[in-house]
Amino acid sequence: MAFLQLVTKKALSTLSVVALTGLGMVSVSSQAALYEIDPHHANARFFVNHFGTSTNAGGFYGLSGIVDYSPKTQSGFVGVTIPIISLSTGIKPFDKHLKSADFFDVDKYPTAYFQSTKWQFNGDKVESVTGDLTLHGQTHPITLKATNFNCYDSPIAKTQVCGGDFETTIDRTDWGMTTYTDGGMMKDVTLKIQIEAALADGQTKTTL
Repeated sequence: MAFLQLVTKKALSTLSVVALTGLGMVSVSSQAALYEIDPHHANARFFVNHFGTSTNAGGFYGLSGIVDYSPKTQSGFVGVTIPIISLSTGIKPFDKHLKSADFFDVDKYPTAYFQSTKWQFNGDKVESVTGDLTLHGQTHPITLKATNFNCYDSPIAKTQVCGGDFETTIDRTDWGMTTYTDGGMMKDVTLKIQIEAALADGQTKTTL
């Protein structure tokens, strides 16, 4: 089932929204403002040491989902679908190998999901977001550190936009990807996620 496929603009304009995710039903707080992630301003990039010589990097693009955010109550929710099939390193043969059953196995697992379970604040600033990452058919908790987070009135979108940069390091073997871990490709992978989300129709913008 497509992630958040029942979250429509009409639903986002109500006081209480239930987001249907691939991981279950998630209640979205009526006290927060709701934002729709802009696929053109959202990506997830990965970095992994390659046999002690260099760092391989690539990314996933066209992320989608929702952000539910209230600085007043210091709470939030984010639900994101990551199209693994969009993987790109800039090197087509490498992309093909990473998409194979040796690594992401995109024919079997074309998407990944992240849904938050807790937001941490330092004063009025978002410090980190903890949640569950479903990847390669397995779900494990991760904590994304916020290196940037802000809301602003976008002159292009003509509405309020909230977003930021988040990063974490995961052990890919926890998600069942073990190829070359005994031959030099490190199991630790750094993830950097960038998200911008525009205020949904009918919503009142967040006041920081």
